[in-house]
Order: sequence, then C-alpha cells, then structure tokens
Amino acid sequence: MGNEGYLEKDITYFINPRLDLINLMPANPQQKVLEVGMGGGGTLVYIKNQGLAGEVVGIDLMELPGTNQRNPLIDKVYFFDLEKESLPFADNYFDVIIAGDVLEHLINPWVILQGLKNVLKPGGNLLISIPNIRDIHALYSILFKGRFNYTTQGIFDKTHMRFFCKKDMVDLINSVESLKIEDIMPIQNVDNKNPKRKLFNKLSFKIFEEFFTPQYIFKVIKSN
Repeated sequence: MGNEGYLEKDITYFINPRLDLINLMPANPQQKVLEVGMGGGGTLVYIKNQGLAGEVVGIDLMELPGTNQRNPLIDKVYFFDLEKESLPFADNYFDVIIAGDVLEHLINPWVILQGLKNVLKPGGNLLISIPNIRDIHALYSILFKGRFNYTTQGIFDKTHMRFFCKKDMVDLINSVESLKIEDIMPIQNVDNKNPKRKLFNKLSFKIFEEFFTPQYIFKVIKSN
C-alpha cells in the first residue's frame, strides 16, 4: 500500500520505543534483532543503547526526517514495502523479530509472517502486537452509534487493512508452521496504562477480557 495515510499521522505515532515488547526479549547482549515497521527507530536505538543486542536492523515503508531512523546505533535500515519486495536476509539470521502493530496494516499478513519466520533462528523470538476489534469502545461505536469512524491511529486507523479478534490473531500465527505461541498478554498487563481494565479483568476472572483489551501482545517461538 502507499504511504498517503501515514503522512497524516502525528510524528509521535512513530517515535516512542515499544518498551512493552522490548521487555519480552531474552537477555542476550550479542543477539541480532530485526524490527519491521520500525517507525522513527526509537525502539531499536533503545535496544542498542541499553546493550540488549549486538546488531539491530529496521525496515519501514518510508523515511521520516527528524527521527532516529538514521541514528548510527542502528546497524542497517531498509525502506521498502514488505508486500512488494523479499526480505534481504539469510534464513535463520535473527534471534528476535519485533512486529509491533504491523500485521494489521498488510493485505496478506499470512504471507509476510511466513517470510519473517524464515529469517528467524530456530528457538528465536517473534514479538507481535495486534489491535483487538472486539474491544468495547470499538463495539460501542459500531453497534450503538452505527459508525465505523476511521481515524489516524488506534483500532479504527485508516491505514489498517485487516481487523482481528483474539481468536483470529491466534489463527493467523498458528497458520505458519513452526511458530508456537508461548504467551498471550492483554496490553494492560504489559504496559500498565489501563489499571481499571486490568483490575476488572482480574475481578471478573477474565471472562470479559476480550471486551476490555484494545490490543494483544504475543510472544512467539520458532520451534527447532
């Protein structure tokens, strides 16, 4: 897809490091990390600056002037459309691949996930976050307001090509052979930004979790 919709976004959409995903990385200062949809490069710069990896590589659709994309701490940056070009890496190269809020922007995330699996080492970690269309705010807008209001970010982001419920996310990942889900985490359990939702889920024994979770994080392992 083109970059027209992305140009409408506030720059803060691209620059904040994904600490929720970084904190799930294994402790290995020599590991090689790839981030697809790297945005402004803040995540990769943080990883390298903290000594969490020996090599960090990023891919994004477009250049963002004034961000960390050209920071010398990032070993290599590629600018291309994942759905139009092949990944320029050897198979089994990376120890960790980060795909934070990326798969929902793709026409065929199933094919892209297969490609990412190929360049991930056996035993390597694939860290994914995906918005949940079943969240109560999205359902309220659709069911009671009769609106599917596209926005510049969030669940109704106009650059989203696919929409997922939790079971759909699981099916997407399980569709790729050798990828095994190790953990599934509601975003509020990871970043502590929604303490009320976290408490409600706990008190309700997670029965209504999917309605009070705007995003899920997956820790996925490539089997040997």
